Amino acid sequence: MKSFLIAIVLISTLSCAQSKTPVLGDTEFQRELNAEYKDATSSPLKDKDRKTFKGLDFFTFDSTYVVNAYLKRTPNTEWFDMKTTTSRVSPERIYGILTFELKGQSYTLNVYQGKDIIKREGLADYLFLPFLDDTNGEESYGGGRYIDLRIPEGDTIEIDFNKAYNPYCAYNEKYSCPIVPRVNYLALEVRAGVKAFKKH
Repeated sequence: MKSFLIAIVLISTLSCAQSKTPVLGDTEFQRELNAEYKDATSSPLKDKDRKTFKGLDFFTFDSTYVVNAYLKRTPNTEWFDMKTTTSRVSPERIYGILTFELKGQSYTLNVYQGKDIIKREGLADYLFLPFLDDTNGEESYGGGRYIDLRIPEGDTIEIDFNKAYNPYCAYNEKYSCPIVPRVNYLALEVRAGVKAFKKH
């Protein structure tokens, strides 16, 4: 959810970061995320972790984790308070249900729309896809991961699990992060995207 919010910051800071030391990453997404986390103005890392930060640990890019999903819109769903890691709640609604094939099996995930975030400039079409999978607590963050999406014109949408990232509270407990609804559990190992963060 945060990555869109710092896109403007990235454009201005990426060149500065690269002029000092090259930003690590095999894909554009990985390089952008590493640049964000390296920059003190946009990083969720604690100062002590950022000072020794070389780059996030990612699963190797795997095109089999890029899937086309069918989006069934649910226009009459009510807003509800999604719990977070703090006492704050995040007003969300189920925008639709995504159905897709992954590793030969069919899966569904709810995709959410945030009441507050869609009021922000440039984010009217933002969708929030949080999910849990069988790597959580082992290779990936125990609380699940997030993917940023945009509302498509039609009824299909690309989900790239290689762009799955950790909530900010995986790095720093001061952040308030939406808790992934249990209904968005995938019963397989999604070995794509950001891995668990090894704190110093």
